[in-house]
Amino acid sequence: MGKNKRNFKICLILLAAFSMCSGSALAQSSGIVAPPPSGEIPIPDPLPQGMDPDNPLAITPLPDQSSDPSRSQTGFGDEDGEIEILYDTDILPMPVRRMRELIMEAARSGDMEELRVLLGTGNNVTQLAFGEIEGDPIEYLRSGAGDEEGHEMLAILLEVMEAGYVRFDVGTPNELYVWPYFYAVALETLTPKQRVELFKLVTAGDYEDMLSFGAYIFFRVGITPEGRWLFFVAGD
Repeated sequence: MGKNKRNFKICLILLAAFSMCSGSALAQSSGIVAPPPSGEIPIPDPLPQGMDPDNPLAITPLPDQSSDPSRSQTGFGDEDGEIEILYDTDILPMPVRRMRELIMEAARSGDMEELRVLLGTGNNVTQLAFGEIEGDPIEYLRSGAGDEEGHEMLAILLEVMEAGYVRFDVGTPNELYVWPYFYAVALETLTPKQRVELFKLVTAGDYEDMLSFGAYIFFRVGITPEGRWLFFVAGD
């Protein structure tokens, strides 16, 4: 993951310089974390058409799409507003569980083409960037890897899906399952065990950079209760 992580660290530095966000802490106890004060989860936008394939972590401002449910996630977790860190995949809705299994099978295969049918088409296409991508989505993913075959990207995807996960907006039309759970947790509150889990995805240097930025902004995956693979993105 060398090249991708180097690019990622550059992206983090740029983001940190221009960020107006403050890294407010989330209280965590027994696998439960409180949501950010804003009460909003920055779920990525639907994938537009076209983006620079040479920079998979490039972040391009998009027009306001406040009417899009993916941009208006409110009401974290249960009615008490708490988010639970989950590991048990048996409790996932069957469509979510099946999509996760298919993604992991494709990643383990070592063949990027195995992802194609899972990425969807048209309005149901999986978002791969905060902006438009140009050309073939498989080639776009391959271009973000440090090797020509795209095996690094497959390894990242597999590690993401093997991590714990969280549920947002449970019981609402905007319900969403997101891997890894670090996306919803203040990194400074991670336990030693959780930091070990995080370091399966990023380096210690990346961790320090994200602490400075105030959030986990490495790759994550979102799947809807109906089993739609909504996004696989990095950045913020």
